Amino acid sequence: MRKITVLFLAGFFCAALSSAALAADPYDRYERSRGEFPPPRAAGAPPPQHAVHGQTYFFGHLGLFDPNDSATGLKGYDSGGSFDFGIGSRVSPNLAIEGTFGAYSADIGPNEVTVAPLTFGMRLIVPHPFIEPYVGAGLGLYFADLKEPSSGIDDSDAAFGGYGAVGVDAWLNPRVALNFEGRYHWAEPSFNGIDVKVGGWTVGLGVRVSF
Repeated sequence: MRKITVLFLAGFFCAALSSAALAADPYDRYERSRGEFPPPRAAGAPPPQHAVHGQTYFFGHLGLFDPNDSATGLKGYDSGGSFDFGIGSRVSPNLAIEGTFGAYSADIGPNEVTVAPLTFGMRLIVPHPFIEPYVGAGLGLYFADLKEPSSGIDDSDAAFGGYGAVGVDAWLNPRVALNFEGRYHWAEPSFNGIDVKVGGWTVGLGVRVSF
């Protein structure tokens, strides 16, 4: 859990630094002293360049997986690694749709679980030129493999599942953003006739690149 906390702090720290650097006032004190001020923001100003209608983007993350602590799930498993990548489209300044493929895993002793979600979802975004927070959700297929010698389980299965997400983009320019995202996954495949909850938190740092 400490790894998850550190990654959260690192993500928000990067976002804060990017915001401070990008939002610097281009008008210095000398210009202000001569009575020159930035033009007022017009009402109904166009959205940021990275929020144009129909813009396609690619994204990817590397991070950590914190398993659920359910008695019918992965109770006692250690944190593991995760990754994902995908493609999406900004269909409006406030809404994006995207498809994602990734994987996460965890283990404890000889027991090991690996899950590969293939999902389709959407994000609701608060538009901003530099820092854009968002929430999202999606559904898809979760391909899982579980090995637990102590329970006599060595099986694979695929089940429908879903996720909820929260994240933030820190735009470096109109096409590239640093991204920090957390997703909580829900899926319950069956191994040797036993239903096992294989979800939990994935937290990752990555990039978003618009075409």
